[in-house]
Amino acid sequence: MMRMGSEYAVGGRTQTASVEYHEPRPISGAPTMPRLHVNIDHIATLRQARRETIPDPVAWGLHCLKAGAHGLTLHLRKDRRHIQDADVTRLLKATDALVNLECSLDPEMMEIALKSGAGAFCLVPENRSEITTEGGLDVIAERARLLEAVPALTERGGLVSLFVDPDIDQLDGAREVGAPFVELHTGSYANASGGEREAELERLLRATEHATSIGLRVNAGHGLDHGNVSPVAALPHMEELNIGFALVARAVTHGLEESITSMLHLMDAAGSS
Repeated sequence: MMRMGSEYAVGGRTQTASVEYHEPRPISGAPTMPRLHVNIDHIATLRQARRETIPDPVAWGLHCLKAGAHGLTLHLRKDRRHIQDADVTRLLKATDALVNLECSLDPEMMEIALKSGAGAFCLVPENRSEITTEGGLDVIAERARLLEAVPALTERGGLVSLFVDPDIDQLDGAREVGAPFVELHTGSYANASGGEREAELERLLRATEHATSIGLRVNAGHGLDHGNVSPVAALPHMEELNIGFALVARAVTHGLEESITSMLHLMDAAGSS
């Protein structure tokens, strides 16, 4: 471990943050356990509320890796509401763990992604009026741009996924544009209850099975928390879950390490069942 200072601009000022850099932890757990990728956006949201240097999302992410997370995810939005360009650069310099950069198909965002050196990319829809991403990418409507974006990102050495609703037509479209991965949008499942939630889980199961049958690899995320993650983690062929807000929220009262390790335990138990 080593401690380094990194400079970046916040609110027009140049700030220096001290960050502890750790070697990535090896992947552990049963082979059927999905990998846990921690989304660090919500730490950046808290920082940007005061345009300060703390809490530092990069430092948070590194501590998540130390606690057992397998990788990190961050979304650089066009409006820069949470993650900043410098966060992407600092994080990629800080760890050899897999960093998944989420971005829209906006030309500016694509240019940044292509130059970033990230190991994975997830292409997502983006709406300035939304609080958070509200649905999956319309792969059919975006076919032309995806036919350019997917191979371009792949040529830079990145694993490319498309954030899509668990819809058969969207999955077929993802396959047609050459994406190796999809990330299934689990928001409808997370927001439902009772019989509706069971129906949404069945929808995710059908999507996972169809995606696998046509050669796609499957990740999932959005709205997952300690109370609803287990059924999704138990879905066959599920490789990775992207979780952010729930981990931050639990860490406020239970601490970062407990938040991460308890989530890993739930995922491990579900994957082994």
